[in-house]
Amino acid sequence: MRWQTVRARRRVTLCRCGHSEIKPRCDGTHRAIAFREWATHDSATASLPPDFALILFPRAGILASSSPTTGGGTAMRAVAVFPQARSIEVVDHTAPERRASTEVLAKVLEVGVCGTDREIARFEYGIPPGGDEYLVIGHESLAEVVEVGDDVDGLAPGDLVVTMVRRACGRPDCRPCRAGRQDFCVTGDYTERGIKGRHGFMTDQLVDDARFMVKVPAELWKVGVLTEPLTIAQKALEELWHAQDRLPWIDAGAAPDARGRGHRAVVLGAGPVGLLGAMALLEAGFDTTIYSRSPAPNPKADLATAIGVRYVSSSEHDLDELIQIAGRPDVIYEAAGVADVAMDVLQALGPNGVFVFTGVPGPEQAKPLDASALMRRMVLGNQLILGTVNAGRGAYESAVASLGAFHRRWPSELAALITKRHALEEAPGLLTNSSHGIKDVVALDGLS
Repeated sequence: MRWQTVRARRRVTLCRCGHSEIKPRCDGTHRAIAFREWATHDSATASLPPDFALILFPRAGILASSSPTTGGGTAMRAVAVFPQARSIEVVDHTAPERRASTEVLAKVLEVGVCGTDREIARFEYGIPPGGDEYLVIGHESLAEVVEVGDDVDGLAPGDLVVTMVRRACGRPDCRPCRAGRQDFCVTGDYTERGIKGRHGFMTDQLVDDARFMVKVPAELWKVGVLTEPLTIAQKALEELWHAQDRLPWIDAGAAPDARGRGHRAVVLGAGPVGLLGAMALLEAGFDTTIYSRSPAPNPKADLATAIGVRYVSSSEHDLDELIQIAGRPDVIYEAAGVADVAMDVLQALGPNGVFVFTGVPGPEQAKPLDASALMRRMVLGNQLILGTVNAGRGAYESAVASLGAFHRRWPSELAALITKRHALEEAPGLLTNSSHGIKDVVALDGLS
């Protein structure tokens, strides 16, 4: 037996046994499936009144869960990293159980793969939950709501959601965590799904509290998995606007798409974080340049040019030439995680400028730094260096809104950020091999 959630003028559930009711559940034993665009199923409309219009979700095929809607007790697929054994495997992982009235059970559709995941797969870090020998990897998610608790508002079965990554440390002396801003945790005792102390999303189902889930419009189903990497730029911009309130930098009453007008931005790196950051800066009105290693033409340079961003190769143009081409930047958005490049380009920052670090460099050979010159430039130029990590709910909501704006402005270019979708069974190899595209995605909903 299975039930389907049908969207119409009101919410109705319908199952093959003929039950239908206003709330999205039958007798609790039927396995959930969701219909998507082009899916056909006679029983899905057989019992509907004639004034009800079936709205199909925009993706081919039918999703079938491997467990009852409340989850728990049964096994599901998951990609697990075993730090002690130094192995990565697809395992049978216990399905999560929705216990609290504020929790949501969701079917995971897609999970993005980033540099952090590959570092965990190289066993550089990544901490399993206490008592577990493995960590379920994955922190960039897109999922579909299957069931909600009685005290959940604003989410319903069939909705698309992204789930936030970091959870509060719980320490009474941590003011940011007490305020719900665990992205500013001061103790370091936070946990992160798929990274530190909590299982991640590269598995069939997830359960989490609704306050950590952000709704994604159905029309963004092809790109919703890009939300989490975009939160990096959204939080950086939030902090940039706050920082620059210190001086007359933004025109009074400027619209969101004009706050960067008259200013220059340089993005270091043309990976997903860099390209999404460039889109966000461009959308805010900045004259934007990407400074990246690979010579043009290449797919990343082509995409940058297509959205109206200047692309300059660091292997072809030194710092002086970058300044000649792009001018002295008012904002430098670092998205490469390479310390020596960042320190070089920091010298180009203009008066009243802000340098934003988002990358975490690996253990590289130390590079000499002229601290006196750096201090002189920063003091005399009223400059700021800003580091940012993780994101709060506001940045997630802003990222979803910006994805919508990008989708309307650059639909094909935004979709092109996702180079390839892979089956879950391919994930161990994907995690241990170098990426040759922009963004790889694991599609748990089947490839499309």
